[in-house]
Amino acid sequence: MDLIIKNGTVVTASDTVKADVGIRDGKIVAVGVDLAAEGAKVVDASGKLVLPGAIDAHTHLAMPFGGTTSADSYLAGTRAAACGGVTTVFDYPMQRKGMSIQQVIDSKKAICEQEACVDYAYHCIITDLNEGAILEEMAAAVESGISSFKCFFVYKKEGMMVDDGTFVQLMLKAKEVGAMINLHAENPDLIDYNIERFLAEGKTSAWYHYLSRPEYVEAEADKRAVHWAKHFQAPLYLVHMADEEGLEAAIEAKKDNSDIFIETCPQYLEFTCDVYKREDGRNFVCSPPMKAQQSQDALWKAIKNGGIDVVATDHCPFQSNEKDWGKDDFTKIPNGCAGVENLYPYMLSAANQGKISFNKAIELCSTNPAKIFGCANKGSIAVGKDADIVIYDPEIDFTISVDNMHSDYDHTIWEGIQLKGYPIQTYSRGRLVYDHGDFVGEAGWGKFIKREKANRG
Repeated sequence: MDLIIKNGTVVTASDTVKADVGIRDGKIVAVGVDLAAEGAKVVDASGKLVLPGAIDAHTHLAMPFGGTTSADSYLAGTRAAACGGVTTVFDYPMQRKGMSIQQVIDSKKAICEQEACVDYAYHCIITDLNEGAILEEMAAAVESGISSFKCFFVYKKEGMMVDDGTFVQLMLKAKEVGAMINLHAENPDLIDYNIERFLAEGKTSAWYHYLSRPEYVEAEADKRAVHWAKHFQAPLYLVHMADEEGLEAAIEAKKDNSDIFIETCPQYLEFTCDVYKREDGRNFVCSPPMKAQQSQDALWKAIKNGGIDVVATDHCPFQSNEKDWGKDDFTKIPNGCAGVENLYPYMLSAANQGKISFNKAIELCSTNPAKIFGCANKGSIAVGKDADIVIYDPEIDFTISVDNMHSDYDHTIWEGIQLKGYPIQTYSRGRLVYDHGDFVGEAGWGKFIKREKANRG
């Protein structure tokens, strides 16, 4: 073996055991007690937890949006991921009218091959069917390892929205070829109506971002999408769930054996809509916005009882001066917040404080996204899996600040949040990429993950 992590407590979604982990050529080759260490580098994890690396199934790196581009490049975003214990990131490259799926993916892969510090995969955003050509291409995309596609029910003016007919066509084709459709669910017409009304009344602060997209705006779209998924018996992955009513509808559909998967994000678990009343409320503007306390309580309940499948981030940060574009008009604020470096530490801190179990945190942040999205070699500490491993010190007290993060943004909504416990090392396929506060990996180390067909439940 090349490397042995000894004397730690190995935690997976299903087990917690004292064990050593043996690694050779980037793979886990042994998990057991008192592994022979001859010739291997030994890392002593006494008093520490040894965890599978997290998978952030929802990031937007170097994404053009709102008149600018998200602050983290593929290098910066994946560097930050490594430093937060995330060893695989899913990005959302966007198809535009006239572009094939392969053209979209190829344009991003060329950058990632040079910049990615951890492994990466893609959900391709579909905005136009190209007179049916996209539907014909989906099977080949799945064979090439792209087995999930995203639709937006919003962003008409940006040319990103699809109508119900297009959405259903994509769902049916995904069902046929073994893919998954991911959906951003909000009602665009209600949003437009609310925005027009608020601007006419001179109501322009960040608080009206929330009021233009309150619970019922998301809930209606959630329920509409669930309706189509149930009736067409097609798989559906609802991204960044934030509202109680839509959450309950999706959970009910899951009880009927529908292939519906629910993702939420740490920002919805930590913050409520009250942040939009703050002087810096524009920094928290994302879509869907943080909701009321009742919705947050429902999200935590669903996390504890298994109703929510995945916690991911929707990482899409912008610089302060860009957020300031909307200080007098909330419609001009670029939508998005930071999160990729905070995902695992935040959920593990919740476990460390007894809110959930460590097993549940790993299930939500690693094992479930690996299973749902066909990452066969990820998501657990087991023989044959990639040696994506995080060593976690449960005794560290850590306060998040922009000064100790590893992204390229100049502020974070997580400023001042205190965590109990923190990762001290991250290994990507057996290579140390983060060590006690410092990034020690390299650009270009990350590999494209060719995924299997999406999980059917």
